[in-house]
Amino acid sequence: MKLFDKYNRVNIAVTVIIMLVTGIIYYYTISHILTNQIDKDLVLEENEIFSYVNKNQRLPDVYESNHQQIVFAPLRNKSAERRFLDTTYHDSDEKDLEAGRALISSVKISGQNYRILVTQSKVETEDLIQIIFLITIGVIVSLLVILIVLNRVILKSIWKPFYKVLFQLKEFSLAGHTTINSNPSNIDEFTELDQAVISMADRVKSDYQNLKAFTENASHELMTPISVINSKLDTLVQTDEFTDRQSKLLNDIYGTVTRLTRLNKSMLLLAKIENGLIKDNQAVDIKDVLEECLYQHEEMIHQLNIKLVTDLRDKHLQANKPLVEILLNNLLSNAIRHNHQDGELSVYLDSEKLTISNTGKGHFDFQQVLKRFHKSDGSEGIGLGLTLCKQICDNYGFKFDYVQHGKMHAFNITF
Repeated sequence: MKLFDKYNRVNIAVTVIIMLVTGIIYYYTISHILTNQIDKDLVLEENEIFSYVNKNQRLPDVYESNHQQIVFAPLRNKSAERRFLDTTYHDSDEKDLEAGRALISSVKISGQNYRILVTQSKVETEDLIQIIFLITIGVIVSLLVILIVLNRVILKSIWKPFYKVLFQLKEFSLAGHTTINSNPSNIDEFTELDQAVISMADRVKSDYQNLKAFTENASHELMTPISVINSKLDTLVQTDEFTDRQSKLLNDIYGTVTRLTRLNKSMLLLAKIENGLIKDNQAVDIKDVLEECLYQHEEMIHQLNIKLVTDLRDKHLQANKPLVEILLNNLLSNAIRHNHQDGELSVYLDSEKLTISNTGKGHFDFQQVLKRFHKSDGSEGIGLGLTLCKQICDNYGFKFDYVQHGKMHAFNITF
């Protein structure tokens, strides 16, 4: 959930709760005030009755209307307790029950106590309260709508510098020539963020350029002594005959130099892929590349008497052809090197997936072998083959995984 939406939800929820509580309090406050006003009117009627009795020493005529009723009743003993209460009464015209507010009191005339019941209608008061409540609800709803609209407009304007910085970060590429420009803001936090991002981008670019230069220089400088060693070894081999022990040592040296050359090339290739330096995409026919790779490994397959099963269908990709060749060659050489005599190699290709399966011994941790320089026991590789495969797949958004079915080890690439 975006921070903007999160803030809006919390803000609106808190506002609604506050307004509901305030509305309820407001409703009961208005109701209490209007009830007190009715009570004052009832007291006024009571005082008029007392004045009339004091002046005439008799009860006034019974007064009754649609909105007010006065009833007198004799009391046998003591006077009635004076109190206010909510009640109902019959309307004089429609004879319907209506809500009212009553005052019970008493008056004494010639030694006889009389109960006074003055009732006044609350219909108009309740109608007034409903009108006030509806107006209040309307105001609350209007305020909420205005608040939501203002929040969206104001907050979007406030957060605009942040989204500009975020967009530039998404588009930022070390391999490309993109730069992060300053986005001035009158908000201190966004200004600090902008300066921090620009400073970070400059440092990252500087570190990247230094690392790139070091990698290229190291690779170039390593190739020179490697070439010299190969040249000297060729010269040494042609100079004289060698004993079996000397020949074995020379073969070991040749093997080590070859591995060093492969290691240097693989490390340089990994650095280029990780830094996005290999672009040059073109239409690549995966079926043709696979057939060429299988042809190159034909001799190794025959030496181990491996049964080759292929089911290749057309598949074209937009990719760098040398990278695709490295990917497929690494997978095939891995499937052959870790196979056994009279084993089986299966290659299946369709529009969705490439699967290369081979017979082999035991089980291995796929995530572990993807780590750099990890080699299984007895392996003659440099420990970067599958790492390169994974990096190339990630570069093009392919899914690279492994499944074992009995003695068959299957490596899958899902396009």
